[in-house]
Amino acid sequence: MAVLVALPALLAGCSSAGGEDEERLTAQRENYCTQLGAWQRARNAARTDTSDSAGDDEAGTVARDAFLAMRPLQDETVGRGRTLAEATVAAMENRDSEAEQRIVEYCADAGFETLTR
Repeated sequence: MAVLVALPALLAGCSSAGGEDEERLTAQRENYCTQLGAWQRARNAARTDTSDSAGDDEAGTVARDAFLAMRPLQDETVGRGRTLAEATVAAMENRDSEAEQRIVEYCADAGFETLTR
């Protein structure tokens, strides 16, 4: 009888932990996509305002925030054998537009398309 009582408690614990993990993953993805969008806006602003290097500095600072937000998700795949980390680095450091498109699609697939440009 004790086994029958303990089983629902164990199952409830598993589903709740799984739900917490999914919530944490969703929050991490949202944070990453928010930081990615902020970087895109800062980069675009720096491109249009060529008179001031402060825009480049701001874009660099925002890029660091995006890299930090990406770290817990770095091994997620974004297509063509690339991880999120590889695509983020390629987009931000190498100005790879295909890589940027992949990370924007990653955000769209996660439900956060409105956070990016």
